[in-house]
Amino acid sequence: MTDSYNTLGVHRGADQDEIKQAFRRMAAQHHPDRGGDTAMFQEVQAAYATLSDPEKRQQYDNPQPQGFSQGFHFDGNVPPGFEQFFSQAFGQGGNPFFGQGFRQPQRNRNLNLQTTITLEEAYLGKNLVANVGLPSGLEQVLEVKIPAGVRDNTVLRLAGMGDDTYNNAPRGDIHLTINIQPHHIYQRQGDDLLRSLTVSCFDAILGKTVKFDTLDGKTLEVNIAPGTQPGQTLAVQGYGMPYMADPRMKGRLLLEINITVPTDLNQQQKDLVKQLIS
Repeated sequence: MTDSYNTLGVHRGADQDEIKQAFRRMAAQHHPDRGGDTAMFQEVQAAYATLSDPEKRQQYDNPQPQGFSQGFHFDGNVPPGFEQFFSQAFGQGGNPFFGQGFRQPQRNRNLNLQTTITLEEAYLGKNLVANVGLPSGLEQVLEVKIPAGVRDNTVLRLAGMGDDTYNNAPRGDIHLTINIQPHHIYQRQGDDLLRSLTVSCFDAILGKTVKFDTLDGKTLEVNIAPGTQPGQTLAVQGYGMPYMADPRMKGRLLLEINITVPTDLNQQQKDLVKQLIS
């Protein structure tokens, strides 16, 4: 009979974390989908099934002598007088055969994952497809629809897509945290978008129609009114971030006006400016 500890390559005193790490390593090495040996992969699975279950591991580490259990069912209840005998023989820790045992978890663990997307992807939404390694050593293809308007640090719950180590327990969930990269032009303020818009002092004085690209790649025209002041903010309704609850609705686009002053005017141009302000 193959020794389960040797199969996983761990010592007999290994804790559950060491056993789990060893199983993931050996399962990945011998998985048939990766060219491994099927029989060896099955041995790895069997060894992990034994050593990951505290009750099975206890039975494996302390096999009963032949004939010891015939006619008996040990459920942790000790006949009168036996507890005192075992306490005297083995100390206050009690006997080596009767114990409370361990129960398998009622469900597998949840897994916490993260992904990073661009602000454009947060604006439009994204269908994410990725391979995720499970604690059992297997991989699964994860398909997630990230909604338009998602906010930074939003956590999406993917029910039943998490840990599957214990076959007889429901699978855990995946909690996917969405991180959004900073944008080089746009800043997000709640459901509003903020960007600076640079115009010349003459355009600010006389007024002008300015064109620029939005997050979704479209071109937007905005009228700069005559007499616009430096630092003034223009609000354009319906061109901000989509609302997660209803992507048809959008926040505001806030345009912070930055005015430039020419530094290379010739004498004739300077004279004309003097005439305008005199």
